[in-house]
Amino acid sequence: MNKIKILVVEDESLIGYDIQNMLTNLGYSALGVVTTGEEALQKVSELAPDLVLMDIVLKGNIDGITTACKIWDSYNIPVVYLTAYTDDTILQRAKSTEPFGYLLKPFEERELKTTIEMALYKSQMETKLREREQWLSTILSHIGDGVIATDKKGAVRFMNPLAEKLTGWKQDEALARPLKEVFNLFHHNSIRKVAENLATEKILFTKNGTQIPIEEVISPIENGKKSITGGVLVFRDITERKHAEEELNQSFERLRRALDGTIQAMALILEMRDPYTAGHQRRVSKLSCAIAAEMGLPEHQIEGLRMAGDIHDIGKIYVPAEILSKPGQLTEIEYIIIKTHPQVGYDILKSIEFPWPVAQIVLQHHERMDGSGYPLALKGNKILMEARILSVADVVEAMSSHRPYRPSHGIEKALEEILQNRGFHFDPDVVDTCIKIFREKRFKFEE
Repeated sequence: MNKIKILVVEDESLIGYDIQNMLTNLGYSALGVVTTGEEALQKVSELAPDLVLMDIVLKGNIDGITTACKIWDSYNIPVVYLTAYTDDTILQRAKSTEPFGYLLKPFEERELKTTIEMALYKSQMETKLREREQWLSTILSHIGDGVIATDKKGAVRFMNPLAEKLTGWKQDEALARPLKEVFNLFHHNSIRKVAENLATEKILFTKNGTQIPIEEVISPIENGKKSITGGVLVFRDITERKHAEEELNQSFERLRRALDGTIQAMALILEMRDPYTAGHQRRVSKLSCAIAAEMGLPEHQIEGLRMAGDIHDIGKIYVPAEILSKPGQLTEIEYIIIKTHPQVGYDILKSIEFPWPVAQIVLQHHERMDGSGYPLALKGNKILMEARILSVADVVEAMSSHRPYRPSHGIEKALEEILQNRGFHFDPDVVDTCIKIFREKRFKFEE
């Protein structure tokens, strides 16, 4: 193991050699004794000691304190002061240079060893801290986010280059200024008051008045006693993302309008074949959405239900027009043909990639909770909620509307029908909600 190398700088040669002998006895490698600051700087450059023992009062043009500062600044080598003087002025000046140790002459070997070991340990810690600071500074200088650090009063104490660019403030002019002055936002919150580390979108006003949409995350810095000592603000310019989102929304809206147009065209084709049921799908869709909204279904789910409601009878395009408009009672064969329309509707829609299960809703809108429906005889929760809602709305609208083979039964008769079959054919919650929106909310079909 290499011995620790120590240089002695002492203006009294005899004292210097005595210290050198003490170092040798303690197991250190003594590099010699010099008496001036100039010599000390030359030897440090040549020998690269691990530590320097520095007398404050030296011969030559520069004293020990000035020499110590140059050694630490230029070579990162720790210095321990040696002095026989206790003058307050000299002591305060020595302290201001933040030495790694201070020994009053004369001293014992044990005291010398303790001071050296503590100085070396402190030097190692300072070196590690400096390396970490350089490492952190490099990271903060190259990351794609602006970073501002504040003290516990909210005053700026650090800005990385991107923060300078985004805010328009240089770090030198921003230091010690209030954060809200440098980082000027709508409804800005103090770091000390932020309880959660959540990203929020806001508008940043730069120093020159430019407005930039940004996303920020504010984190308080706490010490071991859970008290806040400062804060770190991380933010990024989201201008490009906002533009991309806007373009995506516009594209989605165009596709949605095209899809709506397609659905309405499909509904119109069916209504042109069956004028007696014109508007039936539209009215069923409206009632279905009203029931779903009252039940608290998400908006996205209601939108899918509306789409399915508008074309839930699209499969009837397969049914001959004379059967659809027949004034008398249907034969068994005709009824079987009518019952194929949910499956036909599913077959028409299944290849279309809706963002909702439209084809499945259409397929299931004649299923019943007790399994007596068609075409799959599904029961209970096997039936989609949207289809359960649609089945109730379909019956209510059909019974309350005029048909070629019978007059309208009226709303109350229709409500009695679903109430009698509550829990058997129809979902109880859907039935209760349907009755509520008619009797309490005064829902009406459009004429």
